[in-house]
Amino acid sequence: MELQKPRGTRDFLFKEMKERKLVENTMRKVFETYGYQEIKTPIFEDLSLFTLKSGEGIIDEIYHFQDKGGRDLALRPELTAPVARIYLNELQKAAKPLKMYYFGSCFRYERPQAGRFRQFWQMGCELIGGKSPDSEAEIIAMAAHCLEELKLEDYQIHLGNLGILRGILSQDSVSADQQDQIMALIDKGDVEELKKLLGDLKLPENSKNILLKLVGMRGHQDIIDKVKNIIKDFPDAMESLEELETLLEMLEAFGFADYTVNLGIARGLDYYTGTVFEIYVEGLGAQKQISGGGTYNLIEIFGGEKVESTGFAFGFDRVMGALKIQETNTQVERRVDVFVTPISSEMKLHAFEIAQNLRKSGISTDVELVGRKLKKTLSFASNSGARFVVLIGARELEENKLTIKDMESGDQEQIPLEMVKDILLDRINNKE
Repeated sequence: MELQKPRGTRDFLFKEMKERKLVENTMRKVFETYGYQEIKTPIFEDLSLFTLKSGEGIIDEIYHFQDKGGRDLALRPELTAPVARIYLNELQKAAKPLKMYYFGSCFRYERPQAGRFRQFWQMGCELIGGKSPDSEAEIIAMAAHCLEELKLEDYQIHLGNLGILRGILSQDSVSADQQDQIMALIDKGDVEELKKLLGDLKLPENSKNILLKLVGMRGHQDIIDKVKNIIKDFPDAMESLEELETLLEMLEAFGFADYTVNLGIARGLDYYTGTVFEIYVEGLGAQKQISGGGTYNLIEIFGGEKVESTGFAFGFDRVMGALKIQETNTQVERRVDVFVTPISSEMKLHAFEIAQNLRKSGISTDVELVGRKLKKTLSFASNSGARFVVLIGARELEENKLTIKDMESGDQEQIPLEMVKDILLDRINNKE
């Protein structure tokens, strides 16, 4: 019987896990710099949590099952809904705004392809109870900050405001359900189907032309005045455009101006009403979007009070793919700093004792465990990335000394036993 990993999943070995951990920790540090705190939610939830959020159609796209008690459960396909649930369960009375971030695996039952897996990872955040567009400006700046720290190049942050499009549709008495259908087609970029639907809904020709023109508009700060002239007869849309203009001003204050205003960004769910944004990286093909976010009111749908939330999530695997394509140096840390080896088998117990003392001093240390000859041990230590090898010989130990070998220079010297820990700590901390 040949055992294989399930379709749409991956194994990560040592080097790749080092790289992934480094990227995760870089993002984690940025989130915490902005005052976000980490949460964890279960990998599986009640199925109703996701059908309430996304509709019954999501059942065909996810892993769902009944447990032994007959309860309908699902492996989480995303983490926004679990965050809303944890807020309702635990945090409704907490002081706001609440800043939380998460990192975890999600699952979708779909055909595996480049950039799409059945098990994948998301790293993202939610800011609950903040004020727009203040919260949105900070979150967009934070997303850009993460990518700057990772030294990712050629990413594009596109942002828009759904209220502009919905303001036009609402003035023409288009129902909420019909608006969601329109938004879903805009989100897909299916212009022909969009034209057909707008025709079927008998949208006024002027409104139809305005809508089609808006979803194709891209630009920077200068685009605002052009849009104003187009939607001047739609008060609700104008109000949302003013929110967008204020957001752009705030982004400048946060030190971020490398954005693209893109009024073609949409969400086909009615709890998204305001700012939305997406991050793209060229070179990833059809899966170029590495992040998406926006402002929404999901908690009310789940039975809570109306409270605005802003959040985004990185498709962690796509970020890793973008870094790999760009050959970004993720500076993977060495496996250990010190390797301890006995010169003879009689010194083995002493090697264990010394290695353990170094570990308890906070020095990452490996020790010879398989009884190799010294030459092979030194080769193994070099391959492990160890900066120093501590050699334990009977004669030196009798004199209360050990030998330290610098694996980069090849130099070695005898050090008094009681000074080994301090000398190694000093050299490790000060070595470039």
